[in-house]
Amino acid sequence: MNARVRAIMSNQWGLVTRFQAIAAGMSAAAVDQLVKSGAWLALRRGVYTAREYVESLTTHAEQRLLADRAASLRVAASHVLSHHSAAYALQLPVLREPRPVSHLTRPGIVGTHRRRDIAQHLAPYPQEQATAVHGVGVLGLARTALDITREHGYQQGLVAADSAMRLGVTRSQLAEVKALMWCWPRSTIMDEVIASASADADSPGETLMRILVEGLGFGTPELQFGLSADGRTAWCDLRLGRHLFEFDGMVKILGPHDGGVALQPATEVLWEEKGRQDFLTGFKLGISRGTWADVWGAGVEHARARFRREYLDTCSRFGTDVSDLAPFRPRGPRPRPRPTPPAYRLMGWGRWAA
Repeated sequence: MNARVRAIMSNQWGLVTRFQAIAAGMSAAAVDQLVKSGAWLALRRGVYTAREYVESLTTHAEQRLLADRAASLRVAASHVLSHHSAAYALQLPVLREPRPVSHLTRPGIVGTHRRRDIAQHLAPYPQEQATAVHGVGVLGLARTALDITREHGYQQGLVAADSAMRLGVTRSQLAEVKALMWCWPRSTIMDEVIASASADADSPGETLMRILVEGLGFGTPELQFGLSADGRTAWCDLRLGRHLFEFDGMVKILGPHDGGVALQPATEVLWEEKGRQDFLTGFKLGISRGTWADVWGAGVEHARARFRREYLDTCSRFGTDVSDLAPFRPRGPRPRPRPTPPAYRLMGWGRWAA
């Protein structure tokens, strides 16, 4: 690999095409030898990257970013990344696709064409809906959230829309994008997602918890319910009557080097959380806690039955009226944490190669 090929790979997320490598001075035999020896991997026909670089990518988002960029290099026609492919490039937290494919939106085709794990969509968009990420064209946050809604339905769409609003997209911006898609398939589902989306869900797990709690049939929960007393303030993910629902993700106890947000040892984080729960239940409130296993996958139905049982038990013990808590409500909204995008190594090849 000569310096010019290395430079190309640095500018293309670790990728180089056969044509580019030969044009940069490598012989066809040298390219073939790198592939034959296993030093290079062919992600697409004629699109290569270093094996060691691929093995350094540990997250699903990083792996999809590389696969999507490789697919993009195989399509000569003008296009932008869209749907989940745009979400990963924009560092928009979303749920995984059941069957991941690379999504490209471009003019000049009829309908959606899927071939060799590439979905090419005919979906007009005004230029203001597009942006660039390290030189690669992608559709923006609002359009991406609604595209995911159209592709995968309400649950996936609400997670994407909540994440977009958490990153600064407004409900009116979502509505403006949808206005140009009013007659497209799943238009009514887009309306439902826009109406329900909230920036107060701090993670996809909290969004899924909200969907689960709303499905109990006892009303719409309040997001980010806070109580303050004795110099202490605590905020809760969801409140329904006198019952609280909390989503517990591993990020709460993992340090930043492991992809988490904890700045203290896990034992101290858990001890502080115990004190927080004792503080909240001291107001005669019940609480249910859930994890990913409760809100996603086979465990959802068991979690729904448990949450219903725990909620009804709280109602029988404490009722549903919360007027007595009014003196303890914090003044003003909850201080918003600064959005922390996932630790993707979008341009990680340059750092790895260094």
